[in-house]
Amino acid sequence: MWIPTEHEKYGVVLASFRGTIQHGLPLEIGDTVQILEKCEGWYRGFILKNPNVKGIFPSSYIHLKNAHVKNKGQFETVIPDEDSVITEMTSTLRDWGAMWKQLYVKNEGDLFHRLWHVMNEILDLRRQVLVGHLTHDRLRDVKQHITARLDWGNEQLGLDLVPRREFSMVDPDEISVTELYRLMEHRHRKKETSTPASTHHLFVHVKSLMSANLGEELEVFFHIYDGRENRPLSERFFVRLNKSGLPKSPEKTERQCTLFVDLGSSDLRKDVYIVVHIIRIGRMGAGEKKNQCNVQYRRPFGCAVVSIADLLTADSKDDHLLKVYTCNTESEWSQIHENIIKKANSRYNLSGSNTGLAVALQLLHGDIDQLRREYMVLFTRGVSITRKLGFSDVIMPGVMRNDLYITLEKGEFEKGGKSVARNVEITVYVLDIDGQILKGHVTAGSGEPSVDEYHSLVLYHNNSPRWGDQIKLPIPVDMFRGSHVRFEFRHCSTKDKGEKKLFGYSFVPLMQEDGRTLPDGTHELIIHKCEENTSLADCSRYLKQPFSKPNLPSNNQTLKGTKESFWITSFLCSTKLTQNGDMLDLLKWRAHPERINDSLSKLKEIDGSEIVKFLQDTLDTLFGILDESSQRYGLKVFDSLVHIINLLQDSKFQHFKPVMDTYIESHFAGALSYRDLIKVLKWYVDRIVDAEHQDHIQQVLKASEYIFKYIIQSRRLFSLATGGQNEEEFRVCIHELFMSIRFFLSQENKGTTPVAQTQAVFLRTFPAIYGELLKIFTVREVAGFVRETLGSLPTTVHPDCPLEAVKLQCIAKTVESQLYINPDSRCILLPVVLRVLQAHMQEQRDLVMCAQILSSMLSLIKKEENVKEAIYLIVESLLGVLLRTILEISNRPQPAGTSMRLQFQDVTVCVFYCVCVSPSSPSHYVLCCQGEFVACLLALLRQMSDKHYQKLLQAFSSKDDLRDFLLHIFTVFRILIRPEMFPKDWTVMRLVTNNVIITTVLYLSDALRKNFLNDKFDYKVWDSYFYLSVIFINQPCLQLESFSPSKRKKILEKYGDMRVMMGCEIFSMWQNLGEHKLNFIPAMIGPFLEVTLVPQPDLRNVMIPIFHDMMDWEQRRSGNFKQVEAKLIDKLDSLMSEGKGDETYRELFNSIIPLFGPYPSLLKKIERETWRESGISLIATVTRLMERLLDYRDCMKLGEVDGKKIGCTVSLLNFYKTELNKEEMYIRYIHKLYDLHLKAQNYTEASYTLLLYDELLEWSDRPLREFLNYPMQSEWQRKEYLHLTIIQNFDRGKCWENGIILCRELADQYESYYDYRNLSKMRMMEASLYDKIMDQQRLEPEFFRVGFYGKKFPFFLRNKEFVCRGHDYERLEAFQQRMLNEFPHAIAMQHVNQPDQTIYQADAQYLQIYAVTPIPDSQDVLQRDGVPDNIKSFYKFNHIWRFRYDRPFHKGTKDKENEFKSLWVERTTLTLIQSLPGISRWFEVEKRELVEVSPLENAIEVIENKNLQLRTLISQCQSRQMQNINPLTMCLNGVIDAAVNGGLARYQEAFFVKDYIMNHPEDGEKIGRLRELMFEQAHILEYGLAVHEKFVPQDMRPLHKKLVDQFHLMKSSLGIQEFPAYVRASPVHFTNGSPRTCRNSVPSIISPDGGRGVARRSLFSYPAVNRYSSSSLSSQASNEVSNITGQSESSDEVFNMQPSPSTSSLSSNHSASPNVTSSAPSSARGSPQMAEKHKHSRENACLSPRERPVSAIFPNPLDPAQVSTHKYLKCAIHLPAPSSWSLDSVKEGMPHSSDSGGRMLCPPVPPRPPYSVPPFTPSPTECQSASLVSNSPVLSGSYSSGISSLSRCSVSEASGTELPTGDHPPHQLPPPTTLPNSVSSSSDEPIRRENKTPPPYSVYERNNPRRPVPLPHSLSIPPQTDPPALPPKPHQLRTGSMKLDGTADPRVPRPRPLPRKVSQL
Repeated sequence: MWIPTEHEKYGVVLASFRGTIQHGLPLEIGDTVQILEKCEGWYRGFILKNPNVKGIFPSSYIHLKNAHVKNKGQFETVIPDEDSVITEMTSTLRDWGAMWKQLYVKNEGDLFHRLWHVMNEILDLRRQVLVGHLTHDRLRDVKQHITARLDWGNEQLGLDLVPRREFSMVDPDEISVTELYRLMEHRHRKKETSTPASTHHLFVHVKSLMSANLGEELEVFFHIYDGRENRPLSERFFVRLNKSGLPKSPEKTERQCTLFVDLGSSDLRKDVYIVVHIIRIGRMGAGEKKNQCNVQYRRPFGCAVVSIADLLTADSKDDHLLKVYTCNTESEWSQIHENIIKKANSRYNLSGSNTGLAVALQLLHGDIDQLRREYMVLFTRGVSITRKLGFSDVIMPGVMRNDLYITLEKGEFEKGGKSVARNVEITVYVLDIDGQILKGHVTAGSGEPSVDEYHSLVLYHNNSPRWGDQIKLPIPVDMFRGSHVRFEFRHCSTKDKGEKKLFGYSFVPLMQEDGRTLPDGTHELIIHKCEENTSLADCSRYLKQPFSKPNLPSNNQTLKGTKESFWITSFLCSTKLTQNGDMLDLLKWRAHPERINDSLSKLKEIDGSEIVKFLQDTLDTLFGILDESSQRYGLKVFDSLVHIINLLQDSKFQHFKPVMDTYIESHFAGALSYRDLIKVLKWYVDRIVDAEHQDHIQQVLKASEYIFKYIIQSRRLFSLATGGQNEEEFRVCIHELFMSIRFFLSQENKGTTPVAQTQAVFLRTFPAIYGELLKIFTVREVAGFVRETLGSLPTTVHPDCPLEAVKLQCIAKTVESQLYINPDSRCILLPVVLRVLQAHMQEQRDLVMCAQILSSMLSLIKKEENVKEAIYLIVESLLGVLLRTILEISNRPQPAGTSMRLQFQDVTVCVFYCVCVSPSSPSHYVLCCQGEFVACLLALLRQMSDKHYQKLLQAFSSKDDLRDFLLHIFTVFRILIRPEMFPKDWTVMRLVTNNVIITTVLYLSDALRKNFLNDKFDYKVWDSYFYLSVIFINQPCLQLESFSPSKRKKILEKYGDMRVMMGCEIFSMWQNLGEHKLNFIPAMIGPFLEVTLVPQPDLRNVMIPIFHDMMDWEQRRSGNFKQVEAKLIDKLDSLMSEGKGDETYRELFNSIIPLFGPYPSLLKKIERETWRESGISLIATVTRLMERLLDYRDCMKLGEVDGKKIGCTVSLLNFYKTELNKEEMYIRYIHKLYDLHLKAQNYTEASYTLLLYDELLEWSDRPLREFLNYPMQSEWQRKEYLHLTIIQNFDRGKCWENGIILCRELADQYESYYDYRNLSKMRMMEASLYDKIMDQQRLEPEFFRVGFYGKKFPFFLRNKEFVCRGHDYERLEAFQQRMLNEFPHAIAMQHVNQPDQTIYQADAQYLQIYAVTPIPDSQDVLQRDGVPDNIKSFYKFNHIWRFRYDRPFHKGTKDKENEFKSLWVERTTLTLIQSLPGISRWFEVEKRELVEVSPLENAIEVIENKNLQLRTLISQCQSRQMQNINPLTMCLNGVIDAAVNGGLARYQEAFFVKDYIMNHPEDGEKIGRLRELMFEQAHILEYGLAVHEKFVPQDMRPLHKKLVDQFHLMKSSLGIQEFPAYVRASPVHFTNGSPRTCRNSVPSIISPDGGRGVARRSLFSYPAVNRYSSSSLSSQASNEVSNITGQSESSDEVFNMQPSPSTSSLSSNHSASPNVTSSAPSSARGSPQMAEKHKHSRENACLSPRERPVSAIFPNPLDPAQVSTHKYLKCAIHLPAPSSWSLDSVKEGMPHSSDSGGRMLCPPVPPRPPYSVPPFTPSPTECQSASLVSNSPVLSGSYSSGISSLSRCSVSEASGTELPTGDHPPHQLPPPTTLPNSVSSSSDEPIRRENKTPPPYSVYERNNPRRPVPLPHSLSIPPQTDPPALPPKPHQLRTGSMKLDGTADPRVPRPRPLPRKVSQL
């Protein structure tokens, strides 16, 4: 039986449990579980990280831990009984674990590894805490370290800031909101700003000295030097180096490392230096030979200097190599560092290029104790301490120092009978009172131990040496008296003996007889002659002599006259000895009573450091004098006491305040002093009003805190001694003193008078007195003193009076004092405090201080019974003004350059700024207190109970007051909800804020219902309420779905889901509105919709009935939902544009469909209503828009612009235009699409897009409002600007023809306004566009068909097919890769067949891509002769509606010997909804048409195209348009070689046999046409060989000969023996592919050797640019080789036509047989006007560019509809445009050749014979030679024969039929015969578009009337006619329409424009 557990509530899993049993709960080791029930060795419960899954598990797997339960019952929470830091650590590490893995997934390696190290570190520290073996101090350090690491990790991972107190997390419910805010603010400020350290230390580590000429030991001295004052700042650090330049004691690190301590911030400047002096120990001269005596001297070596400021920027880890300099003159050694600093280069030089001192230098910051913690290894290893000279900036009590510093400055010596100057060395000794040398009391510097004596350095032959050596004498205090220092002078001989001979001495006593020490400064000492050491043995003999020249008696002329002197500088740093005689006189006042008056007067002149040294003795002296002579010296003693007290206010001595406190408590014994102190203090206070000079009185009042301390302590001592006598007298004195204080405080002063300043001084110190008064008086008495004193201040306020700010500071200190904390005194003080606060807040003055005071007040208030009255007092006085203050601060403009979050700065800084810096400009600092005021408001509202709210609401005298209050508080709540109110990671504070808001709103909603409904309805209050509720629900910090499970659980346990609570309140209030609901329709539809989108089921259930209610009331009022629909649409779009674009918000949007689906309440209610049809229609419209908006949001995620984004925007734009008719939204999305195109550099598409907006405008002067980025302007100006922008983009997109139209339209407007300046510019722009058309090259785009299949695609793509215009240079493979990159989850379909329904309905993405061929509509331009190709190229690839794709297949039985018999072509024609290019690079396919082309028709197309190609190449070669004959060579080789190897013979076998003719009688004409074309090809080849022979270079003659031989074989195989005689004699030049007879031809023109034939272009001319590619079917090299060698492949190997998966459009390498291509439809045959084929085999998507067939270069067939129009004209054969792969070798193509008259040069071509074609030989294969058959996998050359190209030709131009025989004039054409069409009629009919929506902008709707086509001319005699006229202008001006005559093209009607509005944009 399962029993609920009582104590076993919490445990940790010891071993993993799989949970394979029924109801088993799988467990992982380390999981924590909460146990609910137990039964016979089993537990039932759940894992804490997943509380929703419950199950059973063995009890033996669980280690139980102590825990306590909160909220026992169903929702109980178990909290383990362990240290709160451990609990936090455990939960935080769990949260980090999941996020840490995500860092790896996101490839954030740096943070991943850093977090890993921190997590390991925290786990290690956690073990240490759990073991429990740490000391209390160590445990504190570990916890501090843990919390610091936790905070770092939370900050790095973007988690919440945790409020802590003493390392433990704080429960927000346990403390006041103001206190919580301060904790959060403190942690935030600590995180963001680090306070600069005021104390700094320099770490020095000497590594080595590098020099080439070492060999002697060295001494290195470091010290810090002030270059500004030219004095050392520190002691010296002394390091000994061996002869190698390395430290002498490497094992003792303290001798190599030092810390220069106690550097102030002022010492870190550029003119403070580290100076290094290097002394060598050795011979006198550096280069001397080693002498016998081995006497060593200290001699100068070098000096180095580095600025300490350089260390602030240098990398502290790098060693510094200091350059070492030597002085040029040894006598300047003492000044070498100054010369280096001053850069006096003439006085020093570099000691050597390789000489340098290697040291490590690092600046450390913080106090010394902090450094010991942070750099523990440094101090453990050993480091010497080098102190500053003198005391540090802050003197600490208890520090013991007694150091005497002596600097050996200089000396003046006589020669002493020698011819040269002496080498003087000084030896220094310290001797005690008995004349004994003090051992170990001489120190040359830190780092080395003290020695008994010191030897100075020796300067060579110098009688006036300057040493500058500094030594320290650390002599104990008790040995100072009687001790002296002796200096012995010796001459160091450089002779062999090297002896040091004594010649004199000096001495100086350390203390004078009166107890004063040797004064600081320079002393000139007397040099006493002495030549024997024995004379110095008895020091008592020489101590009686004078020691310094200034102290010589006047009668001692002997010593006065001597020239020898020795100068030293002394400096004493002692905490026990003094050099001040006045100080000694005061301390010994009893010995000299007559000097008391002088000593007290001179006390103020004594240095403060001397006073604090003897603080206790000085105070005893003062109070001793006061006790004995109070009447005589009372005032002076009081003034001296005031001076000492104020001295301790100085920052240098502030740490001595505790010393004085200790003195007062423990050592003060003046039991009678209080009377005199009170008396003198009252005397000063009474004189304040009348005194002229207030300075001294102000000094007295500054010291009032300690004066009261002495008064109170004296009175306590007196009471203890006397048993409390004179108590009443004391109280009377105190009352009288306060009466005097109140009197002087009550004086009114204007401005900054001296009395006002004195009042301010007293108020600053007054709060410090409270604690002292409480030692004698009761709490209420002291509170009475304070209330009366503060109440005596003048009530009239002067804004410029500084007293007001000081009064607030006094109030602040009062509130924070012990007095205010006591409830008894608080009730007395509270009214005074509130009165002052209210006055300041109402006038918006000193708000920072007001916030601080109010925050402190509310922090003290707990939820107790006795604070209810206090709460009400605060509410009554401050709630209203607090709300107004927050509103005022929020509405103030933020100063430029300041942070929005000023409230997180240090409050003290803000207070200082408020009071001192800018009290008159509050806008600069009030923002900093906003957070404090908000916290105060929240704390106050949280403390309010029902009774408080009742009293508050009843206190309003009128409804207007209540209305204003509600509006204020609702507005403030909206401000509090703003995201910028608190920092991002203050979730705890936000949740507390929301909890307070919702509690308050629940109280206030009753007042709203009672006072503002029915006839008293107030829309503004209700609207404010609903608006607050909506933004409350939608704020990010309440969206629990976005939080981690643990965080969500904590919030739900503590606060519940506050969104649901507020939603229920909204519903309740809505139901109370009744008929007033109409006031909120449609205004509240959008906000309520936003609430409904929150993914909270309970909230949605509450809110959905409101929607039905709204629809019902709207239907009643207006009978429709137009307003509801409009508001819904606007809101949905605005929600998307607000950028709420994370995954969570996408889920919110998805919920709109469940809103009308799974929740039946709304839809079922609608279906029951009479208005159900309109309701369901509304839902359908919104749902469709929602689908598009969802797609738009997904596509607009960060990243590069791609087709998805553009396509989605187009879809949404069209939806707003066609279905919703929302003009403003339509225009907005036009500009969004325009921006996308510009970003993607789709300039043409950008122009078409912007033209949509342009077409909505008219050329009128109607004013337009400011909109988007457009200023307020007239409609004409905006349209002009749009025109210019569009023209610019058309220019950038090389779509110049479209730009010309707009130029003309603008020019018309300028001309109509007589704006000739702009008209001229526009005409010039138009001319420049024409130039660009003719001069610049345009790349020809590829077109691709893309199918998107599957449900995973966005709505606008799903199961649709599109045609896409490729980018420049983009071929099929690149396009395929781009699409797969855009849709990385898509699957490439491996076939081109239409997919079935399983693909359509699949839950996946399938892409089907292949290339298609455009079918241009502008055939009139393309067929017109004389139009250059660079003009035609525009019409080939613009305004394209239809595209074609050919797929070859076999029908019937496949003949393996000849596959052409069954090879058919399936031709698919795709029609788009809009033409390309347009507003997008791709448009959807609207219609598909399928036709089949028979094998015979395919063969005709192939041979026609090959004949056209041959003619073109021959013409170009003859007209010298080709610089290289290789293209013609390759083409001839490909055709002739293929024919010999079977070429045309395959056609004979397939179509000329009797069986085929008998079985297909209807194909008779087509067979004749094929026979004619084959015969024509032979003619062309023969003439081509003749031309080739003329131009072929010498090295290719063998190839030409081979071609001629093979051509004869080819003729034999075709059954052609010889051409007729007249053909051989006079081959007529014909350019249209039709044989003509020309009896008057000129041989020089028509023969291959003749000159160039010059003729005007006519319908029959065909020169154009052609580009040849040597890579059409294989690589360049292999093609040329195969072309030259004449290899071809057999038909059995080539023509494998079966479709297979390998023909996928997505396979890039050998995806299909290279021969599987398409052929042109038979409907093109006989067509009089043919479109030029502009791309190679684009429609064959199965081929890569190198595998595409050469036939792809042939032109497209004409639309069959045009056949009947020109059925009596010959076909105009045009040269094809460059193939897509010809760009690789574009240099091979040549431009047009023309004569000077602008006429094109056309070559002669052999004519067709005028007689009927003889029958072909039935079996040409008999003539083939086996040796010519090739196994090449690809066709030879880029130009293959018709038979080889049969299966590759996708598009061909059909030639006209053969002309009948007869004589005709040169300019007269007989009517041609046409072949009947054999294709299905569906492809023959012209495509009409009456019902098709044209593209948004179509330049083709502005066509000119077609120019008449010139008649053809005979080319046998060059006609002398004018050159052809200029080409027609691309389009006419549009006048209202796009047609010249104002009528639209009947085939393409324009769409109706949007209905124009008054608000037309």
